[in-house]
Amino acid sequence: MRLILDAHLDLAWNAMSFDRDQLLSIGELRASEAGLTGESRGNCTVSLPEMRRGGVAVCLATLLCRARPTSLPEMDGNLGSTGERRRGEVILRQDLDYANQSIACAAAQGQLAYYRLLEAQGHMRMIQDAATLDAVWAQWEQGDAERGAPIGYILSMEGADPIVEPKQAEWWWEQGLRTACLAHYGPSAYAMGTGGDGPLTASGRELLQEFGRLGIVLDLVHTADTALAQALEIYLGPVFISHGNCRALVPHDRQISDEQIRQVVARGGVIGAVLDAWMLAPDYHRDDPKRPKPTLAHVADHIDHVCQIAGSARHSAIGSDLDGGFGTEQSPVDVDTIADLRKLEAILAGRGYSDADIDGIFHGNWLRFFRKALPR
Repeated sequence: MRLILDAHLDLAWNAMSFDRDQLLSIGELRASEAGLTGESRGNCTVSLPEMRRGGVAVCLATLLCRARPTSLPEMDGNLGSTGERRRGEVILRQDLDYANQSIACAAAQGQLAYYRLLEAQGHMRMIQDAATLDAVWAQWEQGDAERGAPIGYILSMEGADPIVEPKQAEWWWEQGLRTACLAHYGPSAYAMGTGGDGPLTASGRELLQEFGRLGIVLDLVHTADTALAQALEIYLGPVFISHGNCRALVPHDRQISDEQIRQVVARGGVIGAVLDAWMLAPDYHRDDPKRPKPTLAHVADHIDHVCQIAGSARHSAIGSDLDGGFGTEQSPVDVDTIADLRKLEAILAGRGYSDADIDGIFHGNWLRFFRKALPR
């Protein structure tokens, strides 16, 4: 079985905010949500047993907690209404947004505690350095997964709101944080995120200096165009995009432009393809019953676009974001669970990708990147 490294899964957020026991099967999770209302209820796609069944040996497991944005001088000219997060509509979420960064920090600590408990129980193993990455991967390659080898995880932060101030980044590093992006949707204390354009803040510039000093790897996902360009100038370490699709195929500021793809490739970075339907096909509108029905072939389109710009298959990979606030209702129609990522093999092979190329897209490109980016 070809193994997978998935660069974006919100496992703890799903557990803590949606009460999803990640040790249950998908069938058990869906049954437990029968009759519940709310986005994606009864439609989840990810759990540890399902990851194991699909050969997802390692993931970037996120901490995801936002602080409600406040008025920032650097941002006030970049929002229609300061303090709102926008993607066409206002999206303040009760399962995601907190009154301030201190509370967001505490919530993220709860998510980290969940990962630590799964680790203590032998289900997961935190990867803080290249040697541990190699050890976990070797276990899976040797078939130890069938005998209960843990799923490896690199601790990632989606939006840096839980870092209360730049100097606190070291405290997070000591607890295992290895990658982070500066913002999520709308403005954060550090940068403008998805939903508009804007710069880094003064605190954001300081935080990037701390990331560089500590070795926290910069994820450029969700970073507004101006802030992204500034970050590339300030932060001199390795950069990547954990889960981003191509703006040339589906226009939206959440997507990655061709020039940004070139910049990431020039820095040796990798870009993970996302399975969220609205990012896969143009003119997708959630409330339109006649909306397009994306498939894994659309995911392959975005993978291929990155490969064409890069001139090779060495910079494209997977960052599925499955269960990232959506379920099967907003996934490719040929995806029922995360184990269906395997279907990409045949699609890519049918487009002329070699076994070595597919290995790279499934795991090899991320392995090469993190073996270099993580501490030795």
